Amino acid sequence: MYTQNQALRSYQQVGAAAQVAAAEDPVKLIQLLMTKAVEQLTLARGHMERGEVAPKAEQLARAVAIIDTLNGLVDVDRGGEIARNLRDLYDYATQRVTYANLKNDARALEEATHVLREIKAGWDGIVAQPRPAPVAP
Repeated sequence: MYTQNQALRSYQQVGAAAQVAAAEDPVKLIQLLMTKAVEQLTLARGHMERGEVAPKAEQLARAVAIIDTLNGLVDVDRGGEIARNLRDLYDYATQRVTYANLKNDARALEEATHVLREIKAGWDGIVAQPRPAPVAP
């Protein structure tokens, strides 16, 4: 399983170190990683449509690295079935991105993007819920 520091390093490798520095909350970090993964897939789609093979492959490799990091952050022991389902979704997204890269398939890329957007919407819902204030020592 990845640690939060490994996730931070992964995100820094794809840019946006300033945002990561502000991500003290693990849920916020996951949101940032999700946002960046979707951004990479969107950029890759543009490269795909323009026939720009090398930049497309670079963006997709970055997206897969982020998805792998997110997948590594899933704690199946504590999360049970929900965590296993989340892992399956990340695996599916990775498979679709890989297929999209190999076959230049925009539909497969859109499927992966859709999956990540749906997962991100769930995390956004968690953040939108009120949290109890921390207790001062």
